[in-house]
Amino acid sequence: MNEALRFAALGDSLTEGVGDPVPGGWRGWAPLLAAGLTAPGHRPPARLTNLARSGARTADAAGEQLAAARRLRPHLAGVIVGGNDTLRSAFDIAANARDLEAVIGTLSRDGTLVLTACLPEPGGVLRLPGALTRPLARRMVALNDVVHHLSQRHGAVHVHLAGHPMAAAVEAWSVDRLHPSELGHRLLAREFHAALAGRGLATGPPPAAAAERPPPSRGASARWLATRGTRWLLARATDLLPGLVGLALTETGHRVAGTVDTLDAASRAATRAALAALGQRPAAPAAPPDRPGPADQLGRIEGIDHIDHIGRLRPPARTDRSPAA
Repeated sequence: MNEALRFAALGDSLTEGVGDPVPGGWRGWAPLLAAGLTAPGHRPPARLTNLARSGARTADAAGEQLAAARRLRPHLAGVIVGGNDTLRSAFDIAANARDLEAVIGTLSRDGTLVLTACLPEPGGVLRLPGALTRPLARRMVALNDVVHHLSQRHGAVHVHLAGHPMAAAVEAWSVDRLHPSELGHRLLAREFHAALAGRGLATGPPPAAAAERPPPSRGASARWLATRGTRWLLARATDLLPGLVGLALTETGHRVAGTVDTLDAASRAATRAALAALGQRPAAPAAPPDRPGPADQLGRIEGIDHIDHIGRLRPPARTDRSPAA
């Protein structure tokens, strides 16, 4: 029997599936994508293990989630995390960069093809005042820059959602304005499916573009704000809010003085320093006896016979001695 493709999903509530409810819990982009990775009647369906959990930050992904993922020896791994870090007072792009390098780099060196995405700015999605939107946007830009850099460094399959037109659509977001709706999850799954199909790794049909359920009504949005939304805001009042007030005051002061550019420059410098501190990419360690190396981990699955260490299709090696045509 052919081996099933093992797919691990690491991250926070976005990857847990929040915003895409199904009977018994959440679904989300990862199960939608997994369903289209293999075609019916061919090798066994992809086997998804979702390790993501609500509230997770980059340190959680680099800790218990990474350890659990490595035990699974996945062929594919989704790594989308960091949004919660940008929504905390103690935001530290250097620590985020170290965590993400640990996750993406370790899995890549193990022979896993990693899936990453950069995300829209939370302030705009939440429709916060400009004095709050800009500091959060600056943080998300820094996080996305790190994800872009590490994705390129380790050959990850990267989906750029920060500037995607659909990401700005109201119907792409759930009632809490923090998580994708079913439609938003489908968008992410379809983008990953297209990227993987281009490499010959997604042989099944892509997830349907149309949502199965209508978007939340205005009444549902109001009920959420009066109940769960209020609880979320109160929980953040002791963590995010004090820091955001300080950021807003700083932002306003610089805006009045006409020196906002210095804040942007400082953020860019901090991001450059965080990436520089990661140093050179270490050499890939020798694979353990029971773990395929980077060049053949995916190649053990039927239909994915010739894939290099960053997931690109390559022609098979010639086995005959006849001259090339």
